[in-house]
Amino acid sequence: MNRKLIFAGVVAAIATAAPACAQVAVEMSEITCKQFTDYDPETKDFVANWMRGFFSAKKNLTVVESRYVKRNTEKVLRYCKKVPKASLVTAIEKNAR
Repeated sequence: MNRKLIFAGVVAAIATAAPACAQVAVEMSEITCKQFTDYDPETKDFVANWMRGFFSAKKNLTVVESRYVKRNTEKVLRYCKKVPKASLVTAIEKNAR
């Protein structure tokens, strides 16, 4: 249920943002911690949700628990503030559980 709700929210966010923006390709593996921490809250949430989905799929997880999502996001943000030159992917791999 939560997974469907999160997916629907992401789809709705993308659908409502699409008419207002030009299409832009983003190489997610090249995002640095500094860039991530400097993003506006909406973009930060979008990138964080994409990364959560990517790593959940990589670990073959089918359930997203909200308590872990919040905890992992906070841990990654703390790490990124300490090591701004690190890639976001590295920060997530080292801190998210």
